[in-house]
Amino acid sequence: MLLLLSRQVSLSFVKQVIPRSPVLFSKPASLNLRTFKFKVTFSTVFANATIQNIITMPERRPFVRLPTDVYPVNYGLCLKPDLIDFTFEGKLDARIEVVQGTNQIVMNCADIDIITASFAPEGGEEISATGFNYQNEDEKVTLSFPRVLQKGSGSLKIDFVGELNDKMKGFYRSKYASASGEIRYAAVTQFEATDARRAFPCWDEPAIKATFDISLIVPKDRVALSNMNVIDRKPYPEDDSLVEVKFATTPIMSTYLVAFVIGEYDFVESQSSDGIMVRVYTPVGKAEQGKFALEVATKTLPFYKDYFNVPYPLPKIDLIAIADFAAGAMENWGLVTYRETALLIDPKNSCSSSRQWVALVVGHELAHQWFGNLVTMEWWTHLWLNEGFASWIEYLCVDHCFPEYDIWTQFVSADYTRALDLDALDNSHPIEVNVGHPSEVDEIFDAISYSKGASVIRMLHNYIGDEDFRKGMNAYLLKFQHKNASTEDLWDCLEQASGKPIAAVMNSWTKQMGFPIIVVDQEQQGEDRVLKISQKKFCASGPHNGEDCPSWMVPISICSSEDPACTKMKVLLDQPETTVTVPNISPEQWVKINPGTVGFYRIQYSSAMLESLLPGVRDLTLLPVDRLGLQNDLFSLARAGMISTVEVLKLMGALLVLCHLDALLRGLVLGKLGKAGHKPTLEEARRRFKDHVEGKQILSADLRSPVYLTVLKHGDSTTLDTMFKLHKQADMQEEKNRIERVLGAISAPDLIQRVLTFALSEEVRPQDTVSVIGGVAGSSKHGRKAAWKFVKDNWEELHNRYQGGFLISRLIKLTVDGFAVDKMAAEVKSFFESHHAPAAERTVQQCCENILLNAAWLKRDAEDIHQYFLQRKAPPV
Repeated sequence: MLLLLSRQVSLSFVKQVIPRSPVLFSKPASLNLRTFKFKVTFSTVFANATIQNIITMPERRPFVRLPTDVYPVNYGLCLKPDLIDFTFEGKLDARIEVVQGTNQIVMNCADIDIITASFAPEGGEEISATGFNYQNEDEKVTLSFPRVLQKGSGSLKIDFVGELNDKMKGFYRSKYASASGEIRYAAVTQFEATDARRAFPCWDEPAIKATFDISLIVPKDRVALSNMNVIDRKPYPEDDSLVEVKFATTPIMSTYLVAFVIGEYDFVESQSSDGIMVRVYTPVGKAEQGKFALEVATKTLPFYKDYFNVPYPLPKIDLIAIADFAAGAMENWGLVTYRETALLIDPKNSCSSSRQWVALVVGHELAHQWFGNLVTMEWWTHLWLNEGFASWIEYLCVDHCFPEYDIWTQFVSADYTRALDLDALDNSHPIEVNVGHPSEVDEIFDAISYSKGASVIRMLHNYIGDEDFRKGMNAYLLKFQHKNASTEDLWDCLEQASGKPIAAVMNSWTKQMGFPIIVVDQEQQGEDRVLKISQKKFCASGPHNGEDCPSWMVPISICSSEDPACTKMKVLLDQPETTVTVPNISPEQWVKINPGTVGFYRIQYSSAMLESLLPGVRDLTLLPVDRLGLQNDLFSLARAGMISTVEVLKLMGALLVLCHLDALLRGLVLGKLGKAGHKPTLEEARRRFKDHVEGKQILSADLRSPVYLTVLKHGDSTTLDTMFKLHKQADMQEEKNRIERVLGAISAPDLIQRVLTFALSEEVRPQDTVSVIGGVAGSSKHGRKAAWKFVKDNWEELHNRYQGGFLISRLIKLTVDGFAVDKMAAEVKSFFESHHAPAAERTVQQCCENILLNAAWLKRDAEDIHQYFLQRKAPPV
């Protein structure tokens, strides 16, 4: 499963430069990439003791996994949803195995009422259950029987009813409008991590796999989809307006990957080169918008088949756009569900970043068809293995399909640096997290599992080499296909393929949180360059100075100015410090650690070594991804109080050489200039906005966000009314989201309140409310205060809307993470002590820590920065 906006927004903030002269609305030239990224919040050293006084880890809830005395072999499942009353009836006929005699069966069950239940041993008499004991807190039900169920096979039959909820989890309803404007509903599913139990009683743990025979009883004018292909469709005898649709038996699979969708959809279809039928389902009338995703999917399936050397095991795969969807997408086997904005591309109205986003998300979810679905994690502790791997290989896939995207540079901006920032906090967590109670699972769908996971897989791939990595992956998939595996199983296969100490290296990255800072100095000795390299834990509040300092086994690569794209030497730093001699380096050549910005660590060069790198920055011989990594390290060192922020700003002058611009960069630069009130940009934006609204000249999709942002920032109530009107008229969810994200730029306090009220209105889809509120919080100091107050005032409604899922974590982070006043950390902590959010406890701790760090950095460096910019602004004497 993929978290959405945090990564999508990051992709729109790549390839950033500040031009020497204003860049208006000229046609973008091709981009000779040179990249860097500005930090927009201030934070720094704050005594760890003070932070820990504010932030304390919560106690984990007790949890016991399901008993192992009974397990399912096959689920025969028939569901009949009611799209008017929002209920469903269900019949389960499961073939189960009783491992040892018992008079009760314990299953997962949530928000379901069981009507009857019985067990019939193979060849024996049916035994009716005499009681159903619901353990609501643990989302379990115990079926009691009047006598012992003997060891052996049998059939468990359960009749039940449930609700098509509006919480975007389990079996739920999704609202959409027909072509005539009539409001209608689809019935759809989202089961990861622990919500299959809301659709049918089941053994809802990833290691308890079975096959599924699914039937759906649905209105005959609706599309019905599930994991497998349809094998029968016939009239339903009790109601001639309904049909019963039967699907082929699935492979052995986990419950969280089961899916079904009932609604009105169009589709486009094609076959991949290896014979798999691929369909992309879209809202009615929008089939054209599914063609780009179809192109990506048909290219991607053969790529993965070749990469893994394992064929896709199902006869078809469907990709479908769901109107109301909490995540970005979900990898259900054979039926992948997406937010509309993660799947649909309008050839005329979609921006460049949206195309990239769709390509990445499709690549991510299709990777899961092998890595996650064919071979599944044994328990949620190993979630990172699913998500981290897919978050890495999606870039490999997109780079294969669209090499012009320069997607690996964007990986560094969107995933790598984001993971480093989060993992530098005292309230980070290891990649591998012990997970028990279901409420803890949502909390680890974060940048550590996804982005750090992807980053260490990328580092591992570089350390092993592509050939041995692919051999190991193939061995892993073949050995564990249709089974479950742990992180250690993958290490074993990669170790056997490469002959390298994979487990020892990777355990240092997955079982402890954080990462090292690599401190480097150099000395010229004849024709050789001698490097002194050491490591210590890096913290956002400064380097770790405790006695028990953790260490890592760090793959170190080294390049030189002779060939910046080629690694000259590799070493494995498996101790606190070492000395490395790089041969044949003349005194005038520079040497750089971590070419390609692949190793997951920060680097602190000596002053002389950093100075020697500046010519490579200025003349662009240092690759864009390495310039990005260099400046990002420097800002992080400044944030941690290890160097002066002013010194970093001075160094940035070497990065301010203008290159060509592309569509992504133009939008960013214009948005910054417009928000800052640059007069020519503002005037041009207002002119183009007026023409756009009046239909004279429609804005290109890549320019809409910066133009909307500019006119709103300097606009009034009339401007806001116009934006609301554009939002209402927009037929495409991408355009609605584009508007929602910039509405918070409006400046007047009363208009900010209108935007916040709008966030909870029927005009905004529930999953997008978070983006509107986050947009307000991120636009101004007043907006941040107003958004925080709004969240507090409406907490009950917001928490109920998301039922404590990961959208609550995102809402909290977007709302409070930017504060830079000490007292706000205490205020946030106090609020969530009395307004519990179990799925967001770690997020609250991280936000409190960031607030304190922000405040300390601001106190320490704000005046120096102010004086620096005054000097730059002053006319020459």
